[in-house]
Amino acid sequence: MKILYVITGLGLGGAEKIVCDLADQMAGKGHEVKIAYLTGDKVISPKSPNIEIIYLGLNGINSFVSASLKYRQLLKKFRPDIVHAHMVHANIFTRLNRIISHIPKLICTAHNSNEGGKLRMLAYHYTNFLSDKNTNVSKEATQSLINRGAFNQSNVITVYNGIDIDKFSKLSSYKQDRETIRFISIGRFNEQKDYPNLLNAITKISSKKNLSFDIVGDGELRPLIEDLILSLDIGDKVKLLGRRSDIPNLLNNSDFFILPSAYEGFGLVVAEAMACGAFVIATNSGGVAEVMGDTGLLVPPQDSHALAQAMQQALSLTDEQISSNNIRARKRIEELFSLEKSVEKWLEIYEAK
Repeated sequence: MKILYVITGLGLGGAEKIVCDLADQMAGKGHEVKIAYLTGDKVISPKSPNIEIIYLGLNGINSFVSASLKYRQLLKKFRPDIVHAHMVHANIFTRLNRIISHIPKLICTAHNSNEGGKLRMLAYHYTNFLSDKNTNVSKEATQSLINRGAFNQSNVITVYNGIDIDKFSKLSSYKQDRETIRFISIGRFNEQKDYPNLLNAITKISSKKNLSFDIVGDGELRPLIEDLILSLDIGDKVKLLGRRSDIPNLLNNSDFFILPSAYEGFGLVVAEAMACGAFVIATNSGGVAEVMGDTGLLVPPQDSHALAQAMQQALSLTDEQISSNNIRARKRIEELFSLEKSVEKWLEIYEAK
C-alpha cells in the first residue's frame, strides 16, 4: 500500500509526533510511505531513512497555488492509495485539491477540541463531502467539533492516539530523590498550553520540601513566560529547559507531571507521563479525562487555585498511594493507548471498502 501523510507542519507537538510514529510503523510493515508538510521548519522526522519528506511551501494565501502545484505533482508521481491529512490547514488543503486531483481515499484527522474560529468551522463544514473519512483523537474533541458545526454524527469517528510503550516506560534503575520533589510540564509555549496558569499556581503552594518545576518546550510566548517568572519571583524553582529529545528520561526523573492546558485534543504527553510512572495532575481539557481514567488528579482549566490545591494534595499522598496510582496508570496505557493498537485501527480504516 502507498500511504501519503500530509500535515500542517513538523514542529514540536503531539500531532507531529503521531504522524512520524505512524509513518515509521507503516513503513516497518512494508508499506511505501511519504510525508508532505505545508509550512514551518522541520523539527522532528520519522526514524526510517526510507520515508521521504516533502516541503510544500504553503506560507500564506498567496502561495496556495504554488503549494497545490507541488502537491499535485507529488500525487501524480507517487500515486498513493491513501492520503491521510492531519491538522486543520492540511485537512482543508487536501480537500480543496481533491476537486481537481484523483485520490482513491482521503482521510482527514483533527487533533483538537478547538480547531479555530467560525471561519475554520465553516471551511470544515462545506468541504466535508471531499473526504472519505474524518476522525478526531478523543470523544470529547469529536463532540466539540460536532457541536460547532464542523462535522456531524455520521461523518466523523474517534480514533485514539497511541504511544510506543517500549520507549515510554519506567526505568527500574531510577531511585527517587525525596530531598527534592520534581515536577515537569512539556509542551509548546502557546495559548493552548496555558503556562501562566501553572506559574500562578506555583506561587500558591507551601511545602517544607524542596520543589523544582521543569518546563520543556519553546514557542512564541516564551518571552511572556520568562517575564512572568521574574515578576512572580519564582526563578529559583522554575527552569525552562527548551526543546529536548530525551523526554522519556526527563519523565522518568520526575515525580509529578503537570498539564495546565486551556484546551486539548487527546493529551499525548499525558499518556507518555503515565507510561513512564509520573503521577499526573492535569486540567480537564479535551480528551485528557479519557486518557487518565481513574488515575491522577483532574482540575478545571484556567483555574490556578484549583491547580495549586491539586499539587498540594499530590504532595500529601504517601509513597504507597502514588505507587499504586502509577501502576494503574501504566496498565491503562498498555491496554488502551499503545501504538500497536492505534496502528491496527488505522490499517482497518485504510483497508476498508
